[in-house]
Formats: sequence, structure tokens, C-alpha cells
Amino acid sequence: METETVEAVATNLFGVSPYIEFLFRYGINMLVIITIVRFIYYPRHKNKDFLFTFFLFNTVNFFICFLLSATKLKMGFAFGLFAIFSILRYRTVTVPIREMGYFFVCVTISLINALAVVETTSDIVILLGANGMIITMILMMDRQLSLEHENFKEINYERIDLIKPELREQMIDDLRNRTGLPIHRIEIVKLDFLRDVARINAFYYSMENESTSVGMGDDD
Repeated sequence: METETVEAVATNLFGVSPYIEFLFRYGINMLVIITIVRFIYYPRHKNKDFLFTFFLFNTVNFFICFLLSATKLKMGFAFGLFAIFSILRYRTVTVPIREMGYFFVCVTISLINALAVVETTSDIVILLGANGMIITMILMMDRQLSLEHENFKEINYERIDLIKPELREQMIDDLRNRTGLPIHRIEIVKLDFLRDVARINAFYYSMENESTSVGMGDDD
């Protein structure tokens, strides 16, 4: 019975050796991850800080899933997958939302390519199609959609005489002239009449998320 199980595992890809299956799966995995990270993510965002993490986690997760998928420890394997995803909870550094999305995709691709059933031609087509659809979706969402962000800057504004509702347009024009930003609305967060300073959020549209704080008055 044990011999039959080993033989079934060793010939589960069209009757060829497990080495061929490993190279086939790993080749697809590396082709997809290189396409996503090197040709979609990096040309647009020019951030090399996460490239090492993307490739490393993708490769390590692929090896873990591929090697454990042939064992009988199904419960232990399930906990192993849970542990892999729990690594996503970084506590020592703040990971931007976009990079976290790419990180999740890199881990997911390794799981799909390592664990997907590949026994017939249709299985291979489905596997390649799934990888292709992931690449296409990322390409469309990250490079083709030109959506604007409503950013805001937190400003310490000293012209407190302009906080009146009837002077709102005059206040917005003053902020536009002084910041050079296409501000279209403001939000008063805090008023300090002792120092004649108002803390406001000035909102404007931009192609990138670039919200920061700006001091335009005495903040001592």
C-alpha cells in the first residue's frame, strides 16, 4: 500500500518523474512572478525595497507547499499554510497598501502553482489561464486605470479671519495661491483663538497619494 502511494505521487503528471513536475511548476511560478514584479511593479513604482521580499517569499512558499503537498500530514499542512499567511502581519515596519497587495499576490501565486492539480491537459490550461488572468488584472488595475486620488494636507492656518462660512471661497483661493495646489474644499479640524490659528485639512485631486502636513502659521 505504501509503495503504491509513493508511485502515485511520483507519477502524477502524465506518468513522468516528479522532477519534471517540479521544474514545470517552478518554471511557471518564476515566469509569472518575474513578469509581475520586474515588468509591472518596478517600472511604475521604482521601489527596490520590496523586490527582495516579493521574490523570497514567493520562492520559499512555493518550496514549502510543493514539498508538503505529497505528505500525509494533511492537518499539519493546513496549519503550515496558516502560518505562511500569518507572516503577512508585519509589526516592525509600516507596509504601504499597494505593496501589501503585491505581497499577497506573490504568496498566492506560489500556493496556486505548487498545489494546483495538474494531471490532464485541461488542468494545465486552467493553471496557465489562472496565472494569465492574475497578470492581466494587475496590469489593468495598476497601469491602465488613470484614477485620481483625493489627497489632503493638514495645514496650520493663521488667517483665522477667513474661517467664516461666507468667506470660504476666499479662504480656498488664498490656500491655492500659497500652496500651489488645486484645492477644491477644506475641512476645519480645530480652532485655537488664543493663538489665532486654525488647523484645517485642504483637499485636492492628484494622480498619486501624497498627503502630508504643512505649517502655514505659528505652531509654537
